[in-house]
Amino acid sequence: MDQRTPPNLAYDAVEAAREVAALAESRAEAQDHDDGFPSEDVSDLARLGLLAAPVPGSDGGVGLGEEPGAVKLADVLRLVGYGSLALGRLYEGHVNALQLIARYGDASQRARLFADARDGHLFGVWNTEPLDGGLSLENGAGGLILRGVKTFASGAGFVTRALVTGRRPGQREPLMLVVPLEVGSRADLSAWRAHGMRASATGTLDFSGIDLADDAVLGGPDDYHRQPTFSGGAWRFAAVQLGGIEAVFDAWRGHLARLGRGADPHQLARLGEGAIAVECARLWVGRAARSVTEEVLPPDRIVAYVNLARLAVEQAGLSVLQLAQRSVGLQGFLRGHPLERLSRDLATYLRQPAPDRALTTAAVEILGAGGMVGDLWGWEEG
Repeated sequence: MDQRTPPNLAYDAVEAAREVAALAESRAEAQDHDDGFPSEDVSDLARLGLLAAPVPGSDGGVGLGEEPGAVKLADVLRLVGYGSLALGRLYEGHVNALQLIARYGDASQRARLFADARDGHLFGVWNTEPLDGGLSLENGAGGLILRGVKTFASGAGFVTRALVTGRRPGQREPLMLVVPLEVGSRADLSAWRAHGMRASATGTLDFSGIDLADDAVLGGPDDYHRQPTFSGGAWRFAAVQLGGIEAVFDAWRGHLARLGRGADPHQLARLGEGAIAVECARLWVGRAARSVTEEVLPPDRIVAYVNLARLAVEQAGLSVLQLAQRSVGLQGFLRGHPLERLSRDLATYLRQPAPDRALTTAAVEILGAGGMVGDLWGWEEG
């Protein structure tokens, strides 16, 4: 068995994530620069079995994320995000890709691509593209020829298996395909001069001229946007964000303890409010994961709940940032202080697309639902 493949029995993904998080936390400061990338941390993900862990049990993996309520996956994503939000962003994309392959790939594709995950390949999901010059699929002599680019691609130049969407000429609905890439090729990171998440290697990837066989296409037209999988998957990045929120909280709490400011009632009040925000985010993430993996609710109701969850986590993150920065003061904005980089990374990663649409889409579903509000989400406590 490959050392990077977790055994099917007794593999503890959460403990592996704790080890990855501790190592990533120790390196994150050094990786915080333009064109940075957590290469050693990704190697740790492979070494400790986490790149292979999301491979389904039916395909010989441990099925991380298949457990009831995806409790373990939520904890793994949270812990990796705690150690490094840049690493958490990359790992969430890897998990997303493997879950899409599990859902839409045929037996041959699953066998080939899951073997790649076991061999330590980093997967990513890249969908964003410019209005002109997006990825297109043209017919070639031996299959497909790709033209165009993807933008805001995290891990550009380091992801070696990219799950992307592209369109055939005259086709509106995109297709999914998995493209093998070489490290250090085709990536342009020059535009990513961001406030935070500098170690995520986010940039533009030019696919022009790549030849692929027809069997690179995954699923059918517009499967990528099929609900509730598409919008419901937002719970995963919310779990990573939760880890970043906890890291900010702990840096803030550590600052107060080191300076002996725990007797100040105003500081204690702020810390208590922050603890409420952290726990609220944790509860939303856990229930959002359950709503998607258990699929008890109708698809539109699942999407509505996850949309609310991602916004609740965003609000919790912004609240903790404000409280921590007010509590620590100017020191928290100075380079070298534990709070400074953590705050920048979290503030940047909280900027997820279309928050207003997510909120109003959820509100439309809630407005049109009958019955009592307490019964909207179908939770049975006990």
